[in-house]
Amino acid sequence: MTHDELIAKLRDAADEAGVFESIEVNGDTLVCHADGSAEPAEYRVLTDGGRLWVSLVTEDRWLSESIEAELMHTGDKLEELLEEEMVDLGYEGPMPTFEHFRSPEKLFTFRSPVCDASDAFAADDCERARLYLLGYEACFRQLGDMSESED
Repeated sequence: MTHDELIAKLRDAADEAGVFESIEVNGDTLVCHADGSAEPAEYRVLTDGGRLWVSLVTEDRWLSESIEAELMHTGDKLEELLEEEMVDLGYEGPMPTFEHFRSPEKLFTFRSPVCDASDAFAADDCERARLYLLGYEACFRQLGDMSESED
């Protein structure tokens, strides 16, 4: 399938999951807005540097730091938390690796490579990206201020 077909399938899957505030396609990027986050945050599926990535991005340093602080306070490893969510979703492949950085666009970014980008994606690439996207949402929803408090 083409990149556009992959993004369209992932958009439908994200919509069907019902866990995002809103979903849009911005150019060749799927953007899923986090539901209930104290500050704006987006889950994205995009190609960069010859790879397909799933990411969580926010402009808000405080939100990013709240995620980091919770991980430090609990001693949990992000990889392990994501692995638990991925297993719950039925994923059986190799577990994702992470990058965490501030992008040149000044976005605090957590991201994982899904597969190499190509002119034709396989059905299992689409399924892997779907599971990464839903795994990211389930994992990060529980961290820091990704869920607004009742205060």
